[in-house]
Amino acid sequence: MFRRTTRADREFREAQRAGQALLAMHTEWPEAPAPVAASAPAAPAEVPVVPDFLPPEFRAPCRQDVSGFMMRWDLPLVIDGEVHACHCGAYRNWIVFNMRDDSVWLRCEAGHEAEETRLDSAWYNRNSGPVDHFHPTLEDGLRHLGH
Repeated sequence: MFRRTTRADREFREAQRAGQALLAMHTEWPEAPAPVAASAPAAPAEVPVVPDFLPPEFRAPCRQDVSGFMMRWDLPLVIDGEVHACHCGAYRNWIVFNMRDDSVWLRCEAGHEAEETRLDSAWYNRNSGPVDHFHPTLEDGLRHLGH
């Protein structure tokens, strides 16, 4: 019975020593080899340069290229613990705009628009999904979103 524990202890100590030796081996970095000055091969005179970015027709517009972003918000919009309502009484089915100047605007189904200063671009980015369409005009975007 006692031999079993001493044998297990001995095996554990040997494994521990092997692990420490492995760690010690990795702490000693070999010196970097001296750079060899080799003559560079002569480059051909005319090498076609291939651009590493997409052609313009495949690129998505960046944030500075668009006037803003818009998304639907069908549920009641709760801001600071209260349901936000338009002066016409609408409290759901909003279109939320995030403009280039980081302001957030709300538009109800009746077409009333107002800036909402309690919301910001960070709120918009947290609650919006990925951009799925780009529209040339505001009317096209509203038509796409069902307004």
